[in-house]
Amino acid sequence: MLRPWQFEIQLDKKSDKALYLQIADAIIIAVKSGKLTSGNALPGSRQLAGLLNVNRNTVIEALDVLIAEGWLITMDRKGTFIADILPEINSNKKEETKIHIEAENQKPHLVFDDGLPDSRLAPMNDLARAYREIFNRKSRWQIMGYSNELGNAEFRKAIVQMLNFKRGMNVSFDEICITRGSQMAMYLAAHCLLSHGDYIIIENPGYKPAWEAFENAGASLLPVNVTKDGLDLDEVENHLKKHSSIKAIYVTPHHQFPTTVTMSLKKRLKLIELSNQYGFTIIEDDYDNEFHFGQRPILPISSYSNAKNYIYIGTLSKIVAPALRIGYLAACPENIAKIGQHRKIIDVQGDNIMEEAVLHLINEGKIKRHLKKTNLIYKAKRDYFESLCKLHLKDKISFSKPEGGLAFWIVPNKTVDTEKICTELLSKGIKLMSPEKFSFDKPVNGFRLGYASLTEQQMEEGITALSKYL
Repeated sequence: MLRPWQFEIQLDKKSDKALYLQIADAIIIAVKSGKLTSGNALPGSRQLAGLLNVNRNTVIEALDVLIAEGWLITMDRKGTFIADILPEINSNKKEETKIHIEAENQKPHLVFDDGLPDSRLAPMNDLARAYREIFNRKSRWQIMGYSNELGNAEFRKAIVQMLNFKRGMNVSFDEICITRGSQMAMYLAAHCLLSHGDYIIIENPGYKPAWEAFENAGASLLPVNVTKDGLDLDEVENHLKKHSSIKAIYVTPHHQFPTTVTMSLKKRLKLIELSNQYGFTIIEDDYDNEFHFGQRPILPISSYSNAKNYIYIGTLSKIVAPALRIGYLAACPENIAKIGQHRKIIDVQGDNIMEEAVLHLINEGKIKRHLKKTNLIYKAKRDYFESLCKLHLKDKISFSKPEGGLAFWIVPNKTVDTEKICTELLSKGIKLMSPEKFSFDKPVNGFRLGYASLTEQQMEEGITALSKYL
């Protein structure tokens, strides 16, 4: 029978620990270190006693201890073996299970996201019904093949109509591309406009996933500060005078991300003037145009008749549900053609069936009714969130009640360690978006708190907890 381990046990006969316990502990250590594994055979008691130069009864005592503790098993006429199920292994498994459970318990039960809608309000039954109706059509085979890389033709027409009638734009069918969410639209716009050596001006604080798309295309970022009425255009002009290869500027003028401020009319007109003068493209990310609680949303920069160089990006994901990845972009036909070529490299076409299903909801007026209902809900949530801030964070923060969007931007009156606060709250099961996710260099002294996906009880719990650290 193979004996995989040479029993080189050093016994200390002057030690207070009994010899049989020294032998037993040495074998346990060998098992823990992997020198002995389940099923390995031990030498017989006589042989082991001879190897260790001790009395056989001492070895028998050691083996009896190990058998009693579950480290060894005996098999008639075969010998003594390392047990298949080991007490330490079981303990490790229990410990691993305990750690896993603790990790599960540490998952936040309350998340202040960056402004996501409440997915519980999504019209999933209507969408599922529309999906089924598409497959019940006699001509369903027509949608199972490849379609245009720019998206479903009828869906593009619906987006054109929406942009022209609801957002004051003047776009045509050949100026629209449907994408799998606004992030894909950002990526395609970046690779259409930018290459190595180019510069793009960005808002700081701003939306980092967009910055990553621009850097992936090879561009360098030029951050510009955001003021109470939008981008600091003096800084923009300074960059334009310094760098001749600025190809684009990325802005979120309706509800700036993350600060929620709206760019003033004066600044919008000045930005268009600079774009026409220097020839750079305005990439306008209108990520939550539908959620506005005032009289009506501010029209996009891209809707102005004198705006010559723009790419306008929007999404339907927030209208229905974040998991529904449908975005779009509008640009001149030349840029759309380039974008279509890039699109085919990474994705031959969009989700034609889902586009048909959403188009069905648009044509039936269900999207319009859904937006009307959810805006009322979100407006009430916004007002309640404002009351909580005034109640629990009075004299601790500054904020402006947003006219739209699904998040608040709050600024502590004193400079605080924002990362420490995020870490402390996370240990209590409350997650805040790290301010590092918004800043170009050093963390900004502010928090973006999405409220739309939370209940009133969750809002109060979160704000009450945050107040203790400000």
